[in-house]
Amino acid sequence: MIVTGLVISSMSVLSDETPAETSIQSTTSGATVDKISGNGSDSVSLQQFRSLDPAAATRAWLESVPQDKRVKSDAYFEGGYWLILWNYLLAAGITILLLSSRISVWLRDFSERLTKSKTLQAACYTVPYLLLAFVLSFPLNVYEHFIREHQYGLATQIFPAWFREQLIGLGIALIGSTIFFIVLYAVFRRAPKTWWIWGTGVAVVFSFVLLFIAPVFIEPLFNTYKPLTKPEISEPILVMARANQIPVKQVFEVDASRQTTRVSANVSGILGTTRIALNDNLLKQCTVPEIRAVMAHEMGHYVLNHGAKLLTSLGIFILIGFALTRILFDAAVRRWGDRWGVRNIADPAGLPLLALIFCTLLFLATPLLNTVVRVTEREADAFGINTAREPDGMAEVALKLGVYRKLNPTPIEEFIFYDHPSGRARIRMAMDWKAANLAAGEGMKSGSQNPKQTVE
Repeated sequence: MIVTGLVISSMSVLSDETPAETSIQSTTSGATVDKISGNGSDSVSLQQFRSLDPAAATRAWLESVPQDKRVKSDAYFEGGYWLILWNYLLAAGITILLLSSRISVWLRDFSERLTKSKTLQAACYTVPYLLLAFVLSFPLNVYEHFIREHQYGLATQIFPAWFREQLIGLGIALIGSTIFFIVLYAVFRRAPKTWWIWGTGVAVVFSFVLLFIAPVFIEPLFNTYKPLTKPEISEPILVMARANQIPVKQVFEVDASRQTTRVSANVSGILGTTRIALNDNLLKQCTVPEIRAVMAHEMGHYVLNHGAKLLTSLGIFILIGFALTRILFDAAVRRWGDRWGVRNIADPAGLPLLALIFCTLLFLATPLLNTVVRVTEREADAFGINTAREPDGMAEVALKLGVYRKLNPTPIEEFIFYDHPSGRARIRMAMDWKAANLAAGEGMKSGSQNPKQTVE
């Protein structure tokens, strides 16, 4: 189920977590364009076009962001490094508590008293286990996703509305996870030696099903989707969609502003559920060229089959993770099984141990998982800029996303913590593309600016 979340998150616009991304108000837009492009006439000589220095242009874009905004952005993103650690330690602590206190054994015994059906026993164990995990992790959840988001001006919900959505998410998790663990424990009982192979298939199938039903049944529980009624915005998007064989006839607007100030868009769905959607923050904060750049990026995910590729890649990670989990689980049961009351892999009381091992492996694999997603995002960036042909629009959006993601990280930071290219990397791609096309003698038109290709 963790893998499913990674797959879905990778399909969001230049995004980090949930459907919505960020907001720098357009105060930087004009100043940035003036600094990089200059205020000139539409008639610019070929020699001027060829004078763009991508490295200098990238620096100019980055330097256009006020220092106080950069400091705030860096602090927000760097705080996320620690949250990765705290979330892992909390998850590990909860699982160890449930094992060492024998709460897990009590839940198992209780489920066995309720029913003799092994299937129902797995369900009766899973529900209270997930509820306990939700309650014990709730304080950090409140800080990370409510208090901290408000501190940095990224959230708009009051607590009751936020908590209501948390309960909806919990309900979905209870239903989906219970079904998942019923099937997984059936695999454990029937194939105790090779469960890691069959379990991988179960996880991949569940991820595929979630990708299929999420746009139709899950996302509308949190937001309202309605057709976009601004043809000056929707028509250019649909033109790009038709040019790239994306089977949609309209663009949807999402009311994400009731939850967040971040901008977001996506092209999601499969098997007849394909949908292009952009949130209302994107409409309010971005120009048409910027929106085109974002939507072309999202179309890149669809056209390049990133959903299938990520499922395949992450399926490989799950296979390796389950194989290691089998070895470590058996070793742990041999050593501590009597103390914890865990009998074998098919015993629901061992679920916290499974969770501890697998979340540890995921924590250690963070750089690799981020790299897999980051590579697909880089591919979507390249597709997007060649489709929209809006280098300045792409650079502007990168700055807007910089409110919550450090714009200019060190290489080691980008490798470990970034599941998307950094703002610097994206702007450099845009400027490289712009310089190459200008050198070829092509005129640029991006937004309301006249792109004179000199950098002061």
